[in-house]
Amino acid sequence: MQLSAFEQGLSDRRQFLGVAGVTVAAQLGLSLASAGAAPQPAIAQTAPPTGRGFPPLKSVDAGVLNISYIDMGPAKGPVAILLHGWPYDIYSFADVAPLLVAKGYRVLIPYLRGYGPTRFLAADSLRNGQPAALAQDLIDFMDALKIKRAVLAGFDWGARTADIVAAIWPERTTGLVAVSGYLIAGQEAGKVPLPPEAELQWWYQFYFATERGRVGYDKNRKDFNRLIWKLASPKWNFDEATYARSAASFDNPDHVDIVIHNYRWRLGLAQGEARYADLDRQIAAAPTIGVPTITMEGDANGAPHPPPAAYRAKFTGRYEHRDIGGGIGHNLSQEAPQAFAQAVQDVARG
Repeated sequence: MQLSAFEQGLSDRRQFLGVAGVTVAAQLGLSLASAGAAPQPAIAQTAPPTGRGFPPLKSVDAGVLNISYIDMGPAKGPVAILLHGWPYDIYSFADVAPLLVAKGYRVLIPYLRGYGPTRFLAADSLRNGQPAALAQDLIDFMDALKIKRAVLAGFDWGARTADIVAAIWPERTTGLVAVSGYLIAGQEAGKVPLPPEAELQWWYQFYFATERGRVGYDKNRKDFNRLIWKLASPKWNFDEATYARSAASFDNPDHVDIVIHNYRWRLGLAQGEARYADLDRQIAAAPTIGVPTITMEGDANGAPHPPPAAYRAKFTGRYEHRDIGGGIGHNLSQEAPQAFAQAVQDVARG
């Protein structure tokens, strides 16, 4: 099969990236051409998102935040923490959570910093989107709820956060489900230029690097994020009610600052905080992940993402990769909830 110009450029670049390619691909979402044939995707059993069954939100002071979250299922059941990304929210798991609760899991779904009712405790806190901060938020959240260990499962920013915690705090992680695999890398990886076709996929990151981009995102955040949903999941026919339900979370007063900081930080255009310096150093070393892991990818993911071959060596414990077919895009948990919930159950079975 003939490669597209984008795929050919990435294939030509693989020798340059070498061993560091996994780190760069993880940081930038680079779709490196993989060696060998990919496994045949499983066809996802999809269901319309409903959100039925979500109980009222709870909140807890955790680290620098007051975190709003969903808490479902038996209090003493095995814990699964589900983590959304940008620009999504807790409703990415509206149909996953009931499936897990039916199997006896306690399911926790926090709003990330900058989303929904989650707020900073101090008015003068830096509205920081660096990955280390989000990872520390998760540990603080677990500590506040006295959760010693949990299955961590997420996509996009949520997968990156779960990856970091699984790598650096394996004792807190019973298993990991990560859409798009290994997404750990520091700022140095973001300095490596990509082929033009690959840079094009990151158009919004460069837009956010400008003041015009910050103002534009603030002014048009709901229209902007609707476009991202369509580009990231081109075969997902979500309706306006489904989008509006999640888009309400973008009204958080810290949302724009955190999103802009996150993408500027990746390019080295924004500084992080000294409190996360040690964690940043560990992240920059691209540590391996030894906890039981299932990585997943949809066959119609329109967002930048690395192929499984690029990150396989980063998982040193029990590991499986699952390709999910049927037109599944970036928001895999909402588009294929049964497949996502099954992965959470399977990774926890030891």
